[in-house]
Amino acid sequence: MIEKRITSAQTGDQQLRRLYETAFPVEEQIPWQDLMGLVEAMPLDFTAYYDHEALLGFTIVYPRKTFNWFWYFAVLDELRGKGIGQQILSRLIDKYKSSTNILDMESPEQVCDNTEQRRRRHAFYLRNGFRDTGVGRSFGGIDYTIMIMGEGTFTMRDYDLIIDELRSFWKAMPQEGEEA
Repeated sequence: MIEKRITSAQTGDQQLRRLYETAFPVEEQIPWQDLMGLVEAMPLDFTAYYDHEALLGFTIVYPRKTFNWFWYFAVLDELRGKGIGQQILSRLIDKYKSSTNILDMESPEQVCDNTEQRRRRHAFYLRNGFRDTGVGRSFGGIDYTIMIMGEGTFTMRDYDLIIDELRSFWKAMPQEGEEA
C-alpha cells in the first residue's frame, strides 16, 4: 500500500473527489473546493492510499496538541469488507499512537436507513481500540457519537473547541472571487 500526502494542488483529482462525494452523506460534506481550501489553510493530514496507481481510500486527520481528530475516513465502496479499511486504520493508529485520537461517526442508535451500516462501523472502531465517550451531537438531522482512543476523556467543551477552530479557519479562507 502506497501513501500519498494530498495538498490543495490536487484540487482537480476527480477520483479523490468522487470518493469523497460518494462516501459521505451530503449533510456531512464540505463543498470540495472549500475542503481543499481548508487543506491549504489548516495543518491537516490528508493522505490517500493506493495499490500501485489504484486509489483505495483516504483519511483526513486534524492533528492538535491535546488530541488528533480523525475527521474523514473513506474506502472505495467496492473494496469495503475486504480488509483495506483495517489496513488503513492500522497505519493511521500507528502513525498517531503517541497521542489521544478522536473520531465522530453517525450514531448507531439513531433510527435511519443505514442503521446496520452504522452498527458495523461502530463495531469496527471498537475492535480497533476506540471507546465511546458518551458525548454526541446532532447536525442536519444526523446524530453523531464521539469515540476516543488513548488516554484521557473527551467533553462537549472539547467538541465545541474543535468546531470553533474549524470556523475560525473557514472564516479566514478567501471566499470565491477574493484574492488570497
